[in-house]
Amino acid sequence: MAFLLVLILCFVVGMIVRTTAGRAVIERIERSLFERIPGYALLRSLTQRLVGEDRENVWKPALVEIEEALVPAFIIEEFDDGRYTVFVPSVPTPLAGAVYILERRPRPPD
Repeated sequence: MAFLLVLILCFVVGMIVRTTAGRAVIERIERSLFERIPGYALLRSLTQRLVGEDRENVWKPALVEIEEALVPAFIIEEFDDGRYTVFVPSVPTPLAGAVYILERRPRPPD
């Protein structure tokens, strides 16, 4: 009986969240509560990227050259002068890593 109650509750909450008012409430809760939790924005961005949800604030994946090696990274911010702020996650903890400010290099010809 408890499982059925939880299932119905999840269904109702899912239906409410799909409405315009529900989305506004969820966004307000995210801004006021969840974004204060360290690592939440990173985890949300990564999961949005994995499910293919394309938003402006989602970090874009990139390969960057650091110390003559290509490493996977995420573009956090693009500057007007052609530089980028990138986050390079560490292994085995992808929520930790290094932040670099790099210049864009042209792609070598194929």
